Amino acid sequence: MTNKNSDNSAGKNPLPDTYSTRQEVLKNEAEHLENGLMRINLGPSHPATHGILQNVMDLDGETIVKARPVIGYVHRSFEKLGEKYTYNQFLNCTDRMNYVSSPMNNIAWINAVEEMIGINVPSRAQVVRTIINELSRISDHIICNTVLGVDLGAFTGLLYLYHYREMFTNILEKMTGARLTTTFNRVGGLEMDIYDGFAADVKDFLKVFPKILKDFEGLLIHNRIFIDRTKGVGAIDKETALSYGYTGPNLRATGCDYDVRKAYPYLLYDQVDFDIPVGIDGSVYDRFLVRNEEMYQSMKIVSQLIDNIPAGPYRVEDYHYSLPPKKDVYEKMEELIYHFKIVMHGIQVPPGEFYSAAEIANGEMGFYIVSDGGKTPYRVHVRRPCFWYYQSFPELVEGSMLADAVAVMSSLNVIAGELDG
Repeated sequence: MTNKNSDNSAGKNPLPDTYSTRQEVLKNEAEHLENGLMRINLGPSHPATHGILQNVMDLDGETIVKARPVIGYVHRSFEKLGEKYTYNQFLNCTDRMNYVSSPMNNIAWINAVEEMIGINVPSRAQVVRTIINELSRISDHIICNTVLGVDLGAFTGLLYLYHYREMFTNILEKMTGARLTTTFNRVGGLEMDIYDGFAADVKDFLKVFPKILKDFEGLLIHNRIFIDRTKGVGAIDKETALSYGYTGPNLRATGCDYDVRKAYPYLLYDQVDFDIPVGIDGSVYDRFLVRNEEMYQSMKIVSQLIDNIPAGPYRVEDYHYSLPPKKDVYEKMEELIYHFKIVMHGIQVPPGEFYSAAEIANGEMGFYIVSDGGKTPYRVHVRRPCFWYYQSFPELVEGSMLADAVAVMSSLNVIAGELDG
């Protein structure tokens, strides 16, 4: 049997055969040995990579001469699945992108679909979404900043702060029955109303967490070892960050105050008062400080809303887009038909192309949707914030020490499930 790919006489562009590819690899390795360099793999399965990531690094002693990030180990074809799932079913995918703060991804997706349809979501649902969004931001930043400490040898902060992250996780569990992948949003509102005592639980969190966060800061931001390991390390200027497509805390740490919540307000962000924290040099230290201050700003937003959750419906009462109450489905023919149409034929989104972005914990999460009027999108493309800023990793670490690469990666908050989802 003839291997057509190895037929160089055909005038085509054949794939390189296994032998020649292996020879090229051996040649590169030989050159590195001659130059006194050592090639190592940081990952794909390594505690410092916070997921299945690989970084191939060429070292001169402990100095990084060249770094090459490799992604694709957990690719799950979310965009292709978006063409098969209905608009509500796709929430199972958005849940699993940035799984550290999954409600934010869900809200971003649902908000895009609702804008495309032109639905006016009830105020009660919008207030609850905004509260959960900001508590999710705090939850995400807790993980990022405490694990940065762990990666640099400071384990105490994680143990201390994680207990209070559980307070928010318990709220999610009471509201949705899940702690990680919540899927509690629906097109037109929420899957179910908030539980009795929701506001009290949120206030309990707001009462204790500011002091705890201040204590956590005291452990690190004036610690000489932490400062030496982070200040000026992995720095990037604003222009370079923008050229790489940086968004979120990593961009704001460079001094750029871009925030989707301010630039293109959604939910209730144009009705609440909050500031945008910015850094100076875009280093590990500034990224840490920006995320810490964002937690205070998130608490400020939630404090303005928690006493003003309006009464009324928690989802639209237009049964072309949301399921009728189950009791009515059992008793009324019209509601039974609406229920059948949504379950079997899905929500009908007008044909067209649309892009909508939201400010999730690690940057701008955008959804580009092409609809042909059917129950599933014709095309879905996700702008994943991790994918854009992770390209800059070699520039941030080349010339630095190997230990600095761990600090830089941790401070970028790369979530593998979102990076190559």
